[in-house]
Amino acid sequence: MRLSALPPQFRDTSAHSFHADADWYDELDSFRALLADDWPAAPVEEWHLAQSFLSREARLVDEGRFNDWLDLFAGDCLYWVPVTAGGGDPRREVSHAFDDHRRLTDRVYWLRTGLAYSQIPASRTRHAITNVETVVDPEGRRLVRSTFVVHEFRAGVAKTYAGWYGHVLLPHGDDWLIRLKMVNLLDSEQYHENLTLVF
Repeated sequence: MRLSALPPQFRDTSAHSFHADADWYDELDSFRALLADDWPAAPVEEWHLAQSFLSREARLVDEGRFNDWLDLFAGDCLYWVPVTAGGGDPRREVSHAFDDHRRLTDRVYWLRTGLAYSQIPASRTRHAITNVETVVDPEGRRLVRSTFVVHEFRAGVAKTYAGWYGHVLLPHGDDWLIRLKMVNLLDSEQYHENLTLVF
């Protein structure tokens, strides 16, 4: 559901969550299925554009430019770090993160205060992204799958996280906006002491 299709009282994302809507869960099911499909090889230009977008997003996070990172997301987005490999069913299962735009805004504000206990000192990260695949679905949305490794250093401790991303991107002028970012950790079902970093 698009922001403009909502009744006026629900367009204020500071007060209402998009993902609590039954239609969004149904759409999320379709995104999970599309991201699990086999895709044909993308033309080199499309592959390069997708890889460039992912690299830019990773650089913004690694440089701590979280407001700029937030600007990459659509108003009805979802940032999802599922516990169940491949996504599971968030209607009945917990997630490490399940943030709509309002929650992402809260997350960015919280990180920028410098007062978040679990981020004192702040994490330093480096993202490595490879195995990029991309395809455009029948509705013109760009689907992107990739493999990632995130290196984190915080409070004298180095950690490494690996897995795969699933992005659903909406055309936006000459660029795209993120409708869905699904972060599938390789060890998603294991205990993680501190997942306050941005993947």
